[in-house]
Amino acid sequence: MEPVKKGRVTTESLLLADDEETLRQLQSIRQLGVKLSIDDFGTGYSSLSYLKKFPISNLKIDRSFIMGLPASSEDAALVKAIVLMGESLNLNVIAEGIETQQQADFLKSLNCKWVQGFLYSKPLSKTDFLNFLKVH
Repeated sequence: MEPVKKGRVTTESLLLADDEETLRQLQSIRQLGVKLSIDDFGTGYSSLSYLKKFPISNLKIDRSFIMGLPASSEDAALVKAIVLMGESLNLNVIAEGIETQQQADFLKSLNCKWVQGFLYSKPLSKTDFLNFLKVH
């Protein structure tokens, strides 16, 4: 994650500011029915304190933890802990960067219900996505 540069505000810098106005705005957005996610959880500026402080619905596990699955015992332990923590906080846990069936099977064994990655599809244009939905 890049540090905040002069005149540039990132999502992370807003959250780091711990500003009451930011929290109020996030709560207002959530009340509109918009679900908020923490992307790339476990890297950069992501913090466990965000999980209780902000109205988060989704927790996206960074692909850097997924790449080593299931062979890396360290990655396996971290992913398992994130999935269990997300479940206990009633968050949707989404694993990013699934490229192999072994990774998908491992995540399924952890009861990780949401996954995304090249195993399922590369990024698609709107038209290609709609066609993909029709087929699948």
